Amino acid sequence: MAKRGRRPFRGRVEEPYRVNSKIRARQVRVVGDNVDVDVYPLDKALKMAEEQGLDLVEISPKADPPVCKIIDYSKFKYEQKKKQKEIKAKAQKTVVKEIRFGPNTDDHDFNFKLNHAKNFLKEGAKVKAYVHFVGRTIVFKERGELLLLRFAQALEDIGKVEQMPKLEGKRMTLFVSPKAQKKK
Repeated sequence: MAKRGRRPFRGRVEEPYRVNSKIRARQVRVVGDNVDVDVYPLDKALKMAEEQGLDLVEISPKADPPVCKIIDYSKFKYEQKKKQKEIKAKAQKTVVKEIRFGPNTDDHDFNFKLNHAKNFLKEGAKVKAYVHFVGRTIVFKERGELLLLRFAQALEDIGKVEQMPKLEGKRMTLFVSPKAQKKK
């Protein structure tokens, strides 16, 4: 029995840059390693690229006249892909660490979890602290709120409160993000 589904895409993939004969401008500003930067008619620029065995690639189509570069197109695409990968690798990913309290959390437990939160904030992660009310402990809402406010106050020097304590169902949550560190 034949498998039904979508057919693979067989259309043309649009290139992000115009190359050689696909360039539409009459005059172009040509840049390259062994070329004088100047404005040339399109046919002369194409001829210059052909003589060097390279491609004429339109880099900035919105400029007046459009800027083209004489370069090997496959090498140019490879370098662009490499740059994009590098940018993506440098982008910061936000990590959220959770810390759970009960409404009757003791001082020792509080301090232990506070030290963990300080370490998380120093590493650059956000901290989501919450008080989980189980069963009848929901009657101690004020105690949970005071606990979270005390937690926020203790982290005041290395983190800033993003969201004040808020009750959602059986959880009261508080978000703390790290303060921007001064670069030396």
